[in-house]
Amino acid sequence: MILYVNPFTGLAGDMLLGALLDAGASLDAVREAVAATGLTGWRLDAGRVRTGALTATRVRVDVEDDATERPASVLIEMAARTGLPVAEAALTAIAEAEGALHGVPAGEVHLHELGGHDALVDIVGCAAALGDLGVTRVHCAPLPLGSGTVRTRHGVLPVPAPATLALLAGARVRGDAAAGETVTPTGAALLRGAGAVYGPPPVMTLRATGYGAGSRVLPDRPNVTVAMLGTPEPQPEPQPTAPPDPLEPEPVPESAPDLPAGTVRQVVLSTNLDDVTGEVLAYVIERALEAGAADAWVTPAVMKKGRPAHVLHVLADPSLAGALSDLVLAETGSLGLRRVVVEKTALPRHVETVELHGQAVRIKHGPWGAKPEHDDLVRLAAATGKPLRHLAREALR
Repeated sequence: MILYVNPFTGLAGDMLLGALLDAGASLDAVREAVAATGLTGWRLDAGRVRTGALTATRVRVDVEDDATERPASVLIEMAARTGLPVAEAALTAIAEAEGALHGVPAGEVHLHELGGHDALVDIVGCAAALGDLGVTRVHCAPLPLGSGTVRTRHGVLPVPAPATLALLAGARVRGDAAAGETVTPTGAALLRGAGAVYGPPPVMTLRATGYGAGSRVLPDRPNVTVAMLGTPEPQPEPQPTAPPDPLEPEPVPESAPDLPAGTVRQVVLSTNLDDVTGEVLAYVIERALEAGAADAWVTPAVMKKGRPAHVLHVLADPSLAGALSDLVLAETGSLGLRRVVVEKTALPRHVETVELHGQAVRIKHGPWGAKPEHDDLVRLAAATGKPLRHLAREALR
C-alpha cells in the first residue's frame, strides 16, 4: 500500500495519526503498540471534529505524568520494544538532529519538549498505524513552512524550529503565509523515519482517504493533514522476445553527443547499510538486475562509531534511476541514497557458442580477451562431474 501525505495546512504527529486513523487504521492496534513501549499513565482517544468546512479525526492524549524531559536513548529503547522500525528510526533521527545542534553525541541527548508522553505516543502510534494499513511506501507533497517564533526550553527560536529544519534535510518545502509553527519536529521525524519521497502523487489506485485535524483554529480554512492510501498500478506483462542469436554482435550503446564514441552516461545509486543481512543484500542485487540495472554490487565499510556495514551500489541507465531508487529504499529500509552520474566506456563485444561434452557453452569475446559464461560451465560441471576450472580451459581451447 502507498501512502500519499498532503500537509494542507502543515504536519504534526497528532495530525498524521488522526489522518491514518480516519483512513482506516485500527485504534486498538495503535494502543497496543504504545502499551508495548512500557509507557504508563496515558490514555489515547480519537473522535470526529469539525474544522472549517470539513469533519476530521482528532486524537487526544491524556497523561497522568506531565514530565516533558527524557533522555533520547530511553525513548529509542522504548520504541525498539514495539518492533516498529519507523518509530525507532524517527526517534533516532530526532536524537541525531538535536545532538548536532547542541554539540553532544546522539546517545547523550536529553530531550525537553520532545521527551514527553505526547511525542512518544504520536511517533509509535503513527508507526503502528502504518503497519496496520500495510503501508510500504510513503510519498509527501512539499511541506508548508510557517513563520514567526516559537518559545522553547532554550528560549525563543525562529520558525521553523532548528530541529525541524535539521530533520527536513532533503525534503521539498514551500513558503506559507501562515504565522506560527506549521511543521513540528515530530511530524518531520516521522517522514524521515518512514523514508518519505517528496513530489506529486505516484500513479496508484486510490483506496481510502483520511483527514487528521490539528488543534489550531484557522480563520479561512480547515486545519488538516490529508492521508491518501492507494495500491500501485499493475505493471504490463513483459512480451516474449526471441532469444538473441549468439553469433550476432552485441550492440554498443550509443554515446551522448558530448561524449567520446563508445562512452555512455549512467547513474550509480549507493546507500550505506549497517542493519541488513547478507541474504537481503543478495536478494536486492538480484531484484535490481532483473529490473534492468547494468550491474549491482556490495562493498564492505566501517561507519561512525566503528559499526561494520556494507555499501550497496547499483549501476543503471538514468531512465531507470527512479524505479531502482524506490526498489532499493523499499527493500533495504534505508533512509536515503546517493545518486552520481558517471561516464562508462562500453567496449565492443560479441558472443559465440562452442559445444563441449554434448552441451553448448557461450563465450563472450572482447577486444582483449574471452571468457566462458559461468552459468553454462556450472550446468556442464554438474552434468559431467568435471572440475569447473578444467571445463573453462577446454571451452577456451
